[in-house]
Amino acid sequence: MTTATRVASFFLPAGLAGLVGLAGLVSGCSLKTIALRSVADAMSGTGTVYSRDDDPELVRAAIPFGLKTMEALADALPKHVGIRVALARTCTTLSVGFYKDEAERAEEHDVKASRPMLLRSKHLSLRARDYALSAVEIRVAGGKQALLTGDEAAQKAVLDKLDEADVELLYWLGASWGAAISTGKDDVELIGQLSRVGHVMERALALDESWDSGSLHTFFVLFDMGRGSDQGGGPKKATVHYRRALELDHGARLSPKVAFAEAVLVEAQDKKGFKQLLGEVVAADANAHLEDRLVNILAQRRAEWLLSRTDDLFAE
Repeated sequence: MTTATRVASFFLPAGLAGLVGLAGLVSGCSLKTIALRSVADAMSGTGTVYSRDDDPELVRAAIPFGLKTMEALADALPKHVGIRVALARTCTTLSVGFYKDEAERAEEHDVKASRPMLLRSKHLSLRARDYALSAVEIRVAGGKQALLTGDEAAQKAVLDKLDEADVELLYWLGASWGAAISTGKDDVELIGQLSRVGHVMERALALDESWDSGSLHTFFVLFDMGRGSDQGGGPKKATVHYRRALELDHGARLSPKVAFAEAVLVEAQDKKGFKQLLGEVVAADANAHLEDRLVNILAQRRAEWLLSRTDDLFAE
């Protein structure tokens, strides 16, 4: 989606009154619905307005406006899958890329002060998950309830009905659900849902392992370090996913390296490898791949913070 299209989409709703006035041409209700769907389709696209930006704080400040605009569209269009996927993507990005990161930095110095930030991140991740689940419900009747409360057979039946066109939906469902669990470690009920995240992401991986230049594999680097080898995870599996992520994005993104260093190398207590890999991330040119500039800047920020904690993360 072009910048012009995105900007126009923000102003279009205000002009609907004049369009609806053309009652002699088409019913007002139909015209409004068509216009709203057009806006929702435009805003559902990933675009590059945010991903190319070099100012994370500007993006952070801008996201809430777009979020509320999309929520209004979702209310008006109860069967629009794309706008709900976009809401899941936007909420998760804000939760993980900003709120969770901020909370973890604060936790270093003041655990009590970080608590409200973590709760906010968890709440926003669950909001994202629920939007993704509502999209699943549109695609598969009864799907939301099955994924939330059903047994594995019921969950599998729902996931098997989703196809390649649903990989983005599956990714943001799994990513938001996993993010909520990672910030709600004292929530026993939520932690008990971890296996469902695995089922969702494994279905996405089976449908299109190369989606979004290997983002699914990057997810599994972290996810597999959170479950044992007996559960299908562990460092060997995480390393396989890491190498595949690098192959698929051709080195354009720095996030796989940060994930591998933070999860696998810390667990292995490979201090030398940790410092070397994150040093590469920090030294990289974030402008080399403009489509990924924002995510690379955020990855560099994370790498710098992790390097500052080297003494805390390693025994010697």
